[in-house]
Amino acid sequence: MVPPPSTPSLDSQQIQQFLSSVLSQRGPSSLPYTEDSKWLIRQHLLSLTSRYPSLQPKTATFTHNDGRSVNLLQADGTIPMPYQGVTYNIPIIIWLIESYPRYPPVVYVNPTRDMIIKRPHPHVSPSGLVSIPYLQNWIYPSSNLVDLVVNLGSAFSHDPPLYSQRRSNPNPNPPNYGQQQQPPPPRLAAAGYPPSPYGRAQPSQTEDAAEVYRRNAVNKLVEMVHGDIVKMRKEREAEMEGLFSAQGVLRKREEEVNKGLKEMQDEKEALEQQLQVVLMSTDVLAGWVRENEEKIKKLGNNNDNVDVDEVFHCADVLSKQMLDCTAADLAIEDVVYSLDKALQEGAVPFDQYLRNVRLLSREQFFHKATAAKVRAAQMQAQVASMAARAPHSHYAP
Repeated sequence: MVPPPSTPSLDSQQIQQFLSSVLSQRGPSSLPYTEDSKWLIRQHLLSLTSRYPSLQPKTATFTHNDGRSVNLLQADGTIPMPYQGVTYNIPIIIWLIESYPRYPPVVYVNPTRDMIIKRPHPHVSPSGLVSIPYLQNWIYPSSNLVDLVVNLGSAFSHDPPLYSQRRSNPNPNPPNYGQQQQPPPPRLAAAGYPPSPYGRAQPSQTEDAAEVYRRNAVNKLVEMVHGDIVKMRKEREAEMEGLFSAQGVLRKREEEVNKGLKEMQDEKEALEQQLQVVLMSTDVLAGWVRENEEKIKKLGNNNDNVDVDEVFHCADVLSKQMLDCTAADLAIEDVVYSLDKALQEGAVPFDQYLRNVRLLSREQFFHKATAAKVRAAQMQAQVASMAARAPHSHYAP
């Protein structure tokens, strides 16, 4: 991994202004952190830069393993590493990923061109990715960047992760790590800390101009291709979002159409059942009319000698029983009404009224219950009769 060009160190006020600016941005250029975590991220970075001024916060593009690129905050610089009584500076980059601080940051060792990552190393992969127990056991919200750097220095002091490229054998003795000088006197503290000694090496004066031009052209071409790919991916993502939205609308319409179709089918079945009932009733009435046409004619010719009791004749035992029960029920209803009127006029004593109403009500209940049973039996008989006449009926279902 090639580190970015070193930049001048920022003082505390500039760092606060920088963090307040980048964390308050809105819109497409805003950083992908949740609003409730931005304040804690700012505090973590301020504490880190106050404790370790060699680490400077900045924003840069981070590429995930799945190819996604996102603009994130990072702390770039060096951390102190005590080794055999001498303090060395180890260049690292601490990336604050989107889920920080609920999840740990991503830490890389950032060697210079004349440094090589030691292989194998218990905490650093060949690509520079750092994995120590503090990162693996990250606990929100107690874990923070200052304690992370302390644990990094402690872990690296037991087994330094870098060694000089000029040596063929990776000796654990880490010469040329950039030995840290004695701290300046207090009167020079306001002058700030020197930049990281692991900045990008400047091209030598004797480097071939054609080679420099070719490398710059290749870098420019790579940047253009990367920009085109990012633009194309955003266009495709927008197109896919539109397709997903259209798919959701179509799925909703499909559900509505299926619901309407089911309601129409249920309504059709209900109408067919009602049609069957109407046809059955029509058949019954037509049969009754055919059977009683002669009686109606006779009654029409003998209007002067019509006997009310002889107008209606019960066709069967059930009809006769239904007529008797209905007549008795209505007669009892009339008697109870007459008793109410008599009680209001004072013609009947109250106790006698209650006794008669109780007896009549019990008798009326039995007549109504008998009528309900007779009505059910008549319905069953009608259904059986219709089923028997169905093959000869002129009404199709």
